[in-house]
Amino acid sequence: MDKLLSASVMCADLTRLQDSIFELENAGVDYLHIDIMDGSFVPNITLGFDLVNAIKSIASIPLDVHMMVNEPSRFIDRMNLDERDYLCVHYEADIHVQRTLAQIRDKGCKTGLALNPQTPLDSLEYLTDYIDMALIMTVSPGFAGQKLFEGAQRKTQQARELLDKWGCSHIPIEVDGNISFENGKKLSRCGADIFVLGTSSLFIKDKEMKQSVRDFRAVL
Repeated sequence: MDKLLSASVMCADLTRLQDSIFELENAGVDYLHIDIMDGSFVPNITLGFDLVNAIKSIASIPLDVHMMVNEPSRFIDRMNLDERDYLCVHYEADIHVQRTLAQIRDKGCKTGLALNPQTPLDSLEYLTDYIDMALIMTVSPGFAGQKLFEGAQRKTQQARELLDKWGCSHIPIEVDGNISFENGKKLSRCGADIFVLGTSSLFIKDKEMKQSVRDFRAVL
């Protein structure tokens, strides 16, 4: 499975967002990762649905939308996404998460299920028919700049082993949270396929994004 890079838009220069989007595309990332936080599911508020739609209207690469909100099923139809895009929700965010994943599928985009550091991997087992990607949070969600949690490598490796065991080797694993060059290399060896890049690997002061992307692909 190809290794893919998803750039965290939250870390971009939002005062010149259109230029930032074009710069990321030119740098060669594969997805634009958009974090939506509601101040309830996580203790932070970030980007919203109108901004998702604005980015979708100008972007030439697909979106990777990560909803860290309670009851995400209420908001799925607010976003203009298509079959190239991922829309990811957290296992704990809706009581009937299977129904939410089916709703995303009905919308016509790809589904993702996010697991927090404390969420057990067996949460995936009976939902594999409804997901196109498993997101392993390698930090507690809500803020940039955290350290990788101690069990991140082991959890990523076990997720890959379980998905393969269940006949789901086609489902990629995305990792999100302090994906530095060093951590990216380690998590790649554990079976990660999609890497959310932020301040520790892509948005680096005095370094061109295109060079950061080349350097990150090299360590993988």
